Amino acid sequence: MLEVTAEVRRRIRRGTLSAVVCALSLGAPGGGRAQPPQETVAPTTSLTAETLSPGARHAYAELLKLKVTTCRQLLAPEPAGAPGTLLVADCADFVELLISQDASRFAAAVAAQDARLDALERVPAGPLRDYALVEIRLHQALAQLVFHHEVRAAWNLRQAALLVQVAARRYPAFLPVSMTLGLCQFGIGSLPEGYHWFLRLLGLSGSVEAGLQNLSRAAAQPHDFQPESQILLALIREAYYKKGDESLALTSRLASEQPDNLLFSYLVISLNKRQHHGEEALAAYRARPTGPAYLPLAYLHHMVADLLLYRGDYAGSTAENQQFLRDYRGEYYRKDAAFKLYLAAWLGGVPAATAERYRQQINLAGPLTIEEDAYAQRFYHDAQLLNPTLTRARLLTDGGYYIQALGVLQQFRLAAATPARDRLEAPYRRARVWQGLGRLDSARADYQRTLRRSAALGEPAYYFAPQAALQLGYLALAAGQRQVAKGYFEQALAYPRHEYKNSTDQKAKLALRGL
Repeated sequence: MLEVTAEVRRRIRRGTLSAVVCALSLGAPGGGRAQPPQETVAPTTSLTAETLSPGARHAYAELLKLKVTTCRQLLAPEPAGAPGTLLVADCADFVELLISQDASRFAAAVAAQDARLDALERVPAGPLRDYALVEIRLHQALAQLVFHHEVRAAWNLRQAALLVQVAARRYPAFLPVSMTLGLCQFGIGSLPEGYHWFLRLLGLSGSVEAGLQNLSRAAAQPHDFQPESQILLALIREAYYKKGDESLALTSRLASEQPDNLLFSYLVISLNKRQHHGEEALAAYRARPTGPAYLPLAYLHHMVADLLLYRGDYAGSTAENQQFLRDYRGEYYRKDAAFKLYLAAWLGGVPAATAERYRQQINLAGPLTIEEDAYAQRFYHDAQLLNPTLTRARLLTDGGYYIQALGVLQQFRLAAATPARDRLEAPYRRARVWQGLGRLDSARADYQRTLRRSAALGEPAYYFAPQAALQLGYLALAAGQRQVAKGYFEQALAYPRHEYKNSTDQKAKLALRGL
């Protein structure tokens, strides 16, 4: 069970919102086959409210802007025991807790969730009431998971999974339930095969295809939570199906329609960064709404520190990461921030003692749940110097500065003493640049060169060959070469260990299912 919770936490910390309900695959402590809760409450003909009240709807809209205080002020006049009031109030607490990552808030947040669940049990059953039960149970479980209360999290996630199945059967036309059910189905269906025996033992099953269908239905039709459905579907399609342009179009439209919405602005920044549009991401960051009405987003400083590092603004990147470490109360991304501080110092030519201080900071206590932190820790333990030419090229490529990256790569020369890592990284970096420039034949050639060189070197445990195989699979798929793509995706899965194995395997498995 704890292995499954670790996988779920990795997805949550990775920032992919599909993690929210893929976590529903967890099982309860103890044995026995899981059974759905008994359906002894009201039938589908219940006249209980199916939508938020106007006041609760307005409060939820302000919460989506990350205006938590405004949300609570608007919610204050609403009936305290109404399902919509309880749900939106819990959403506000949950958003504040997870964005702040403030462990001192955890106990009070969980106690408030318990009180809301008790209050909902006293309300007549209906679509919104049952949906609120699922969502608050899910919020509680995810909070417990993030703050390392895995056993309680497992129990609550199991309960939420079973409750949403019951709600979906009882209220098949209630679109918010379709949204959560779709995420559940996608999350369970996309978990690595090694966990499937555990899911079967618990009586839980999922389907990537069914999950996407339910999400698409919830995203396409109006309801109180339609924007959330649209965003979740877009993020899944971007993260797992390379639909970045489609996802950017949606979030850019939402942000232009609501220029005072910090969440939508954040998504535009994040997706541009993930799509290697560094300048566009920086422009969106500078245009974001600011002010005391918004929930502080310390992680934005870490994000913009990366963007500045990509373009070679080492002093600016250092200042932003230092601000992040001062403001952020969580335990994740700290190793990654220290690693980026080291890179900025090392590449920026500051005194070696300063760079070494940042390098030592990587080794401070902290979890290795997210791949960025694990990569930083591996860099520290390997104690192998990075190649400055290849590192600059990597950063420029990550920011979408492909012409500059190509110029830097032309300075790299192989020698007899060149380490295996650099021998592998050089063709891989060229391939990423060619792909970014649309030179796909050149990209294929260098990806294939990476695979051959990795084999000749005995398949060292670096991510370059697995990622090259994954990208070759995507390129073959785009060219209609399905069998060739299948071979490359299977090759990506075959590499036993490397820095980004979890995310690489996830993408390769989903691509294979699509075939």
